Amino acid sequence: MRTSSKQVQTNVVIAPSRPDLLDRLAVRTAEREGARLLRKLRTIDHAQGPWLEIDGRRLLSFCSNDYLGLAQHPQLIAAFKRVADDEGVGSTSAHLICGHRAEHAALEEALADWTGRERALLFSAGYMANLGVLQSLLARGDVCVQDKLNHACLLDGAQWSGAELKRYPHADIEGAARQLSARRDAAALLATDGVFSMDGDIAPLRELAALCKREDATLMVDDAHGLGVLGERGAGSVHAANLGQSDVPVLMATLGKALGCFGAFVAGSNELIEGLIQFARPYIYTTAMPPAVASAALVAVNLAQTESWRREKLVALIERFRSGANQLGFALMPSVGAIQPLAFGDAQAALDAASHLEKHGLLATAIRPPTVPSGSARLRITLSAAHDESHVDQLLGALETLRLPAAAQAISGAPV
Repeated sequence: MRTSSKQVQTNVVIAPSRPDLLDRLAVRTAEREGARLLRKLRTIDHAQGPWLEIDGRRLLSFCSNDYLGLAQHPQLIAAFKRVADDEGVGSTSAHLICGHRAEHAALEEALADWTGRERALLFSAGYMANLGVLQSLLARGDVCVQDKLNHACLLDGAQWSGAELKRYPHADIEGAARQLSARRDAAALLATDGVFSMDGDIAPLRELAALCKREDATLMVDDAHGLGVLGERGAGSVHAANLGQSDVPVLMATLGKALGCFGAFVAGSNELIEGLIQFARPYIYTTAMPPAVASAALVAVNLAQTESWRREKLVALIERFRSGANQLGFALMPSVGAIQPLAFGDAQAALDAASHLEKHGLLATAIRPPTVPSGSARLRITLSAAHDESHVDQLLGALETLRLPAAAQAISGAPV
């Protein structure tokens, strides 16, 4: 049969091209740069106590979390070197394979004893610890109630668990109660920072504990910035509030702030820790921290408890700074701890203030959205037992020459 020479026309559907993920990320980055919110890395060439060398300049740092000045303590360094010489650097495996060493076990026992808990479990980072806890305890259909100014890892952990995340206004007990009572049918966990990382204030822990008992909810406290600084023997904000394991069943804290090391832990009942070993994926599927780090952290735990003069010195420096800043007319937030934010509101004003201090040989990072709520950009001043009174006076002297913008005011804790 002869075929027609006439061409048969067919409709060809051309699928739209997929969005390019890297291009989309680049657009988002450019938008952040345009809003003057771009984050930038700075390389520290050398550290000596509170002094940092950056690009050939020696700057006095007021943005470290080394609250007790332990990061370069000779006893920690000696412990690290001793174990590194004997065992090497890496743990070479996850805890549940062959990575759990005698140094880890000794540190966990010491942390449990310090915080008044039955057991403790080490994690390689605080972020991973919070993800592991929330994903192990919560499931779809549950509810997780959180302070709006909680650290990002608590919020992320709740969202990734599949539970319903409900947030209450900062430190608002009535708001927390409303959120819990709205879901009386669901298993509930209330999570809060003990000391808020950007505001420096302390959560109303006693009131939250009483609320959780009334509502049959489990209370979890992230005490990353309270451990070592607050409470008798530096046992943290929960201990300072005279609360125990039955009041706060889940306690998380880090080893990389007041203890000057690295890593984190969760402390609580034997049942909690056994459950996390079975179900906390960030614990199960991560290489254990180097045993040398665990050995150094154990020394830090002992020093934090026995050398009370570090906390006493820190308190004196905090009082000196707050008194001087008040005299200069700065609006201080209600923080009694090492974190002393200076509010500027506008992101550019905070950047300008940081630049001004750097010209005077001081390093204090500008904290801007989305790390803090819009309109609450600030300098996050942190003090350390490694500082001296002369260092605080140097900071106050530089602040005295800083022209305050009209927008500088106390931050009310607006929601993210």
